[in-house]
Amino acid sequence: MTDDIQRAAALLHSHRDSIDRLDAILVFTLAERFKHTQAVGALKAQHALPPSDPAREADQIERLQSLAVEADLDPEFAKKFLNFVISEVIRHHERHLETGHSPNPAS
Repeated sequence: MTDDIQRAAALLHSHRDSIDRLDAILVFTLAERFKHTQAVGALKAQHALPPSDPAREADQIERLQSLAVEADLDPEFAKKFLNFVISEVIRHHERHLETGHSPNPAS
């Protein structure tokens, strides 16, 4: 193996290690986020509030897109990602209202 190929392989390995660590951070961060949204779902169910809050969701999407610009991340990707997360949260809140207990955030 030439020195250039060895350096490239080492750099590739380093990038992949960083990606693996960041993936773990994302998973644990999402799990923590869903713990809080489950608590919100329980409060909404207890007080007969709707599972969705369109004004809050729009504010959150706008805020996340702004953060994405600051972070040099495609704001449209950030919007799609948050829309996916919001749809999962709403699904959990709806299930919570239907069953009267906290759904499993992993389901």
